[in-house]
Amino acid sequence: MRPFKLASVLLALLLLSFAAQARKPYVEIERRLTPQQLQEVGLSEEQLAKLNRMLRDADADASEGAAPGVAAAAPAEAEADDAGPQVGAGAPRERSPGAGQFIGLNDEPIKSRLKHDVAGWEPGTVFELENGQQWKVLKGRMSLKKPIPKPEIVVVPGVAGRWFLQVDEDMPKARVYRID
Repeated sequence: MRPFKLASVLLALLLLSFAAQARKPYVEIERRLTPQQLQEVGLSEEQLAKLNRMLRDADADASEGAAPGVAAAAPAEAEADDAGPQVGAGAPRERSPGAGQFIGLNDEPIKSRLKHDVAGWEPGTVFELENGQQWKVLKGRMSLKKPIPKPEIVVVPGVAGRWFLQVDEDMPKARVYRID
């Protein structure tokens, strides 16, 4: 019987160590990523704080045995109601109901015209808009048969602070981040 008791005690200690590891304190995203990685993601300070808060709450819910995201949904809705006018892309706007539940989805597209012709793009290409903004290509590659002279463009928001530059709706979009 003794080996069985020893094995039971060792198994119990092993399970306790896993439980202790699961309750490690939350480490903020700023400490997990390099400054360059944070810039590539393109989150504002407000979005970054909100994401940290949501992840910390989800960790707490998971350690308490609640379903992840269930308790975090109510505070997100309350924040959306309390937040009032939001600023994004340089112009204030009202938040729609439910906005703020999904980071990045409450941003509006930015419409402008490029200051230069476009013959294509690849990672590292910089687009200068007439509104003064500068956007750099992070992902995506396109080579056009002939340059498009100073086209109208739309910078479209995606999930989690991602942005996509659209020269023409029939062309692939370039994933970009703002550098100005």
